[in-house]
Amino acid sequence: MKEHKEFSELSLDLKESITHFIHNFNTEGSHFIKPGRNTIKSNEILDLTVNVKSFKVPHLLNQFAYKYFRKSKARRSFENACYLLKMGIGTPRPLAYFEYFSSFGLKKSFYVSEHLDCDLTFRELITNPEYPDWEKILIEATDFTFKLHENKILFKDHSPGNTLIKKQGSNYQFYLVDLNRMSFKSLSFEERIKNFSRLTPKKNMVEIMSKRYAELIKRDPKEVFELMWKYTKKFQMKYHRKRKLKKKLGLKK
Repeated sequence: MKEHKEFSELSLDLKESITHFIHNFNTEGSHFIKPGRNTIKSNEILDLTVNVKSFKVPHLLNQFAYKYFRKSKARRSFENACYLLKMGIGTPRPLAYFEYFSSFGLKKSFYVSEHLDCDLTFRELITNPEYPDWEKILIEATDFTFKLHENKILFKDHSPGNTLIKKQGSNYQFYLVDLNRMSFKSLSFEERIKNFSRLTPKKNMVEIMSKRYAELIKRDPKEVFELMWKYTKKFQMKYHRKRKLKKKLGLKK
């Protein structure tokens, strides 16, 4: 099987150690996230803690497509992370990606990044409305999303678990993970508002985010809220309908 790998600016020792970990991924490291569709493992490499995301083997058609027509998820994650950092957007530091090809197409791929210790994710704002600085963090998260949009970044997986939050002094820093689904373009008003739809099912949170976003884009707060809440409800209906169907088919416990 043919190996292709790319690194960010790293020492030779670190490159060799990361390569060793990838080659021994099944037997080394500890699970950062339990194995599922994809697997994430963490390991101490020299003076760094690294996380490696192993993407599942694509189905047959995508194996061919990822070899000849499309970039793999690992490569997109790496390149998108490099671009985000260039634009001043937080994400764990990208270190490398690895791809393994058969004569037909892509088999396995891995994305390697530096581990980031965070204080919470956006999900905690949903599950714990008593979290310290709850409203302040929510407003700053809205500012962060506005910064993405102003930099022509559409993060298609803008969901609660994909935003890591770290306290820095009296403010908060935000870091995106799970980066393989992004596009880079000028966003319409509706595209901007729709991008909030996955973040929370809570109406009071949507009220706060829509009010702040309306201030930032200088639009009528009522108009922004109604559109944001409409897209949120639409996403939630689709999400729960999909879960019900999976449960009915025995695909989800």
